Amino acid sequence: MTDITAITAHIDEHIETAMAVRKLLGPVVAEAADALTRRVMAGGRVYWCGNGGSAADSQHLAAELLGRFKRERRAIGSVALTTDTSVLTAIGNDYGFEDVFARQVEGLMNAGDVLVAISTSGNSRNLLLALEAAAARGAYTLGLLGRDGGSMRDKCSLAIVVPSSDTARIQEMHIMMGHILCDVIERSVCEDKPG
Repeated sequence: MTDITAITAHIDEHIETAMAVRKLLGPVVAEAADALTRRVMAGGRVYWCGNGGSAADSQHLAAELLGRFKRERRAIGSVALTTDTSVLTAIGNDYGFEDVFARQVEGLMNAGDVLVAISTSGNSRNLLLALEAAAARGAYTLGLLGRDGGSMRDKCSLAIVVPSSDTARIQEMHIMMGHILCDVIERSVCEDKPG
């Protein structure tokens, strides 16, 4: 039989991490939400990238904006750079895995856009190169990171670093903060509806 204390421990750790995020990161999440909202309202798109579970989070959050999160409203330009297998494998084969996101950024992004790079370690080479490529195009860059933020922390216009070294807890906070960002953006789009 499953030990209920192990289950309770996971839930308790989740709550403790969420409370630390609430206490330490509220203003940073608000700053990120404002920055993304301004760019979306000006016609910018939000691009997402990450590896593994963070790739799945990228797809999830892009879908929340392009489709809908909670409210009926216009579609919001939002793209996960993790989904096109032909693009990923062609770039990976021809240039290398480290270029799979940077090459897409170079071809797709404009100065008014946003790149959200998601990483629990903050040290993924392909994400570092994507952030550099986005910055070179004049785009806003947001890192959803963990641990100490790694090498990516200083490559972002703004970094939100979850105060945890546990990958599962970091990923749980990333999706929570991603949902908060989607909610704030969506509310602003709905409030901007004509008459």
